[in-house]
Amino acid sequence: MQPNNPLHGKKLETILNELVEYFDWDALAQIIPINCFKSDPSIKSSLKFLRQTDWARKKVEDLYLTHYDQINNIKK
Repeated sequence: MQPNNPLHGKKLETILNELVEYFDWDALAQIIPINCFKSDPSIKSSLKFLRQTDWARKKVEDLYLTHYDQINNIKK
């Protein structure tokens, strides 16, 4: 159990939705330049790619952790 890990129990879809809400697709594509963010982005296509590509998923998770406090302050 990892109660202090913000990723613990979070679905990749939730993480991605929160990042898109916080940054928007254009900003995400600039921060993490992958085609699923740059070309006709959608949650569904991005999830498919991220689930198959460990290095890209790691970048998304790292970005989420870096901005975790700001993202969660918006939701309050």
